Amino acid sequence: MSGTDGAEHGGTTPGPRRRGRPRHSPQDAGPGARERILQAARDEFAERGYDKTSMRGIAKAAGVDAALVHHYFGTKDDVFAAAIEISFEPALVVPAVLGQGGTDGIGERLARYFIGVWENPATRAPLLAIVRSALTNETAAKVLRTFVLRRLLERVAAELDVPDPTFRAELAASHMVGIAILRYVVKTEPLASADPERIVAMVAPTLQRYLTEA
Repeated sequence: MSGTDGAEHGGTTPGPRRRGRPRHSPQDAGPGARERILQAARDEFAERGYDKTSMRGIAKAAGVDAALVHHYFGTKDDVFAAAIEISFEPALVVPAVLGQGGTDGIGERLARYFIGVWENPATRAPLLAIVRSALTNETAAKVLRTFVLRRLLERVAAELDVPDPTFRAELAASHMVGIAILRYVVKTEPLASADPERIVAMVAPTLQRYLTEA
């Protein structure tokens, strides 16, 4: 890109520039650029994993200049964190699920909601990408831990009127994440092909005990 081009286009993008001056084309312009980058990031992380995903590859998949990805997100960690937040959006309503109808049946409601999110192909794909990346890369795992602790488990714990609510929320989360890894990532049998209703029925009492028993 020439100096003249940079002078012409450098002021068209709001906010501070993180690295250089992103070049703008008709594809780059418009309010949908950030969303396209995030969708491309989710797809790239899903297909390639954290280690093999690059900012340049995300930019190419999104149809934008690499500098625009840096402009919006800064680093690959920042893109990954943003992708996690969007992918876990369904999980952020868990506190509301927990609060429906008091503590009676809380284990079943949580198990049913969790399995439902993973059984839906539209929500399962990005979650698989995140879990696979976290299993193979410590940086990705750290980003995921931070998000889950601050945005999810602390909100769940706030709904529990029992001793050690955060510890209990972590136990419940570990149980459900373990099921997700074995059923959807590793695909071990017979769990991988078990009826979702059977899983809910067997898991619900354990989650109920974690979350409610003093």
